[in-house]
Amino acid sequence: MSQHHPIAVIGAGLSGLVLARILHMHGIATAIYELDDSPTARNQGGMLDLHVESGQAALHAAGLFGEFRALVHAGGEEMHIIDKHGNVRMQESGGDGDRPEIDRNDLRRILLNSLPDNTIRWGAKVTDARALGDGRHEVTLADGTTFATDLLIGADGAWSKIRPLLSAATPAYSGVSFIECDLPDVATRNPDTAELAGGGMMFALADHKGMLAHRETDGSMHTYVAFATAADWLSSIDFTDTAAAKAAVLQHFQDWDDRLRALVADAAGPLVPRLINTLPIGHRWDRTPGVTLLGDAAHLMSPFAGEGANLAMLDGAELAAALIANPDTEQALNAYEQALFPRSAELATESAENQALMFGPDALEKLLVQMSTYGQPVA
Repeated sequence: MSQHHPIAVIGAGLSGLVLARILHMHGIATAIYELDDSPTARNQGGMLDLHVESGQAALHAAGLFGEFRALVHAGGEEMHIIDKHGNVRMQESGGDGDRPEIDRNDLRRILLNSLPDNTIRWGAKVTDARALGDGRHEVTLADGTTFATDLLIGADGAWSKIRPLLSAATPAYSGVSFIECDLPDVATRNPDTAELAGGGMMFALADHKGMLAHRETDGSMHTYVAFATAADWLSSIDFTDTAAAKAAVLQHFQDWDDRLRALVADAAGPLVPRLINTLPIGHRWDRTPGVTLLGDAAHLMSPFAGEGANLAMLDGAELAAALIANPDTEQALNAYEQALFPRSAELATESAENQALMFGPDALEKLLVQMSTYGQPVA
């Protein structure tokens, strides 16, 4: 006989963890099934700036805001916008603003530590999910075991195994490709690059490409080399040969300042290719008994508004609040989704518009104009 859970969450990302934490605070247990073998199986990504109205609001609801503030990256809100010749065109100080930065790994650890030890089933790969009727679902794992649940929540990211229960939508290529790399101990090894890029976020844009970098809490500089290009372009580079991959990437930056080129040339470890995929803007589904989605599973968007993780955390907090306030699960899910759909559509639109600006004609000048409307000094 398969195991049964009143509430099952697929995916131990930020959205599912926030949901489970808030429900736990109110005496409601959840079972989380996670593909990774352990909490440290892989790096969770770089820095996140948490917004007052979303990510920070979720942490307040989860009773974890103090732990978050203790791990904020001091100076992480600094921003430099640079042209390809190494001229700093805009510099924003890294003072105590309203969008403090935290390492995503630290944030996830705070959430993991706030849950009972038996909450998460690690190394649990979902292969199938099906409706049983009356809002109940059965989930099959790669090891052949199954479990049933009264409420199934897909928080399993871009390629969600739960989404097909609700929607036929699948992620599609956005038109932008990333190549990720890390430059360790940048202040010591590449002081000129460190000074140019600053202590927080750096944007360097030109010719439908760019270098988007951020100083990490460990002193490294994590860089996304971004190209507006065809979906198959990354496959033309052999990323198993790091030296050759660096040379192939740097061919596209021959007229860029050497301090910027050093972000790739002196990077440690392999370069990592990433296609930026998105769900259709305005993605929604009909109310389907006993199942819903959180985070990227619901509204995968490009990263160019900094909203993905923030919205995912808010999703978790909002769904938890709806379930706590309403004993009728279907009414709770309906209330959650009716707020989710317009909110995520608005932010996905903003992300797409920013992508078009940053990789379109005269991107740097347009970005500077946009930033000037926020009251930032522009050179």
